[in-house]
Amino acid sequence: MFRWLTIIAVLFAFTAQAQELNCTVTVNADRVTDANTQIFRTLETSLNEFMNSTRWTSRNFSRNERIDCSIYINVSAYDSNSFSATMQVQSSRPVYNSTYQSPILNFNDKDISFRYLENETLQYNPNAFTSNLIALMAYYANIIIGMDADTFELNSGTPYYQAAQNMVGLAQGSGYRGWGQQDGNQNRFFLITDLLSNTFSPFRQALYDYHRQALDVMSENPKAGKEKALDAIKTLAEVNKVRPNAFLTRIFFDAKSDEIVSIFSDGPMVTITGLVDTLNRISPLNSSKWSNIK
Repeated sequence: MFRWLTIIAVLFAFTAQAQELNCTVTVNADRVTDANTQIFRTLETSLNEFMNSTRWTSRNFSRNERIDCSIYINVSAYDSNSFSATMQVQSSRPVYNSTYQSPILNFNDKDISFRYLENETLQYNPNAFTSNLIALMAYYANIIIGMDADTFELNSGTPYYQAAQNMVGLAQGSGYRGWGQQDGNQNRFFLITDLLSNTFSPFRQALYDYHRQALDVMSENPKAGKEKALDAIKTLAEVNKVRPNAFLTRIFFDAKSDEIVSIFSDGPMVTITGLVDTLNRISPLNSSKWSNIK
């Protein structure tokens, strides 16, 4: 009897562990009119399985710790197993003692191309470039995991960012765009380079403070949480002084602008003198939203 209980306990421990991501991949090919749509359905199924069954880290995640994320691939052209597309990557994390999911990443990669043979096996090798499709998925999986980790513990996303940076290095000789600094100043190369740069360490400090010190305490002390959110925005303003219109600042506000308006337009009052001016200075593209903060 004891032996069977031991076996059951071991099996339960094994099945209770899960991969890191709870990812929904959607492939839209409405703009492609001269191809068999089956290839796009197969691609979508393969990518969902790949993202959710691959073990991206050595950490053990329970099922309720899996990171909610989505990848929307909008195919613009397809010919002879070659795809051109854009890719919208989004992720979120739960806020302590609430049902709210706070957006972490909302990035549109407009420089996507890859080859895919129907029903081909997708297998991740962190030390090799096997295809651009796998490289793209692996890169964003590690970015998602890294940014999520940074919101729970200061700078704990570093090993995942390093894995993403390694994939950049492997992909740079592939001939595909978006992996090199010559391909523009807001691409995959610069995203990971900036995340690991000491110049932008205040960004990661703000990411932690905003989520762990602000959002996660709001259920117990909304006023203190809002004040910590103000401090996090001030930290981002320090980044702006060194690098105006920085890529990472845009990344932050592309995910957070609506949430920030909601935080400072409801609940207990805090002193927000200068907040709108600060937001307009560091994220002028969202000025129409900031005007709603009262």
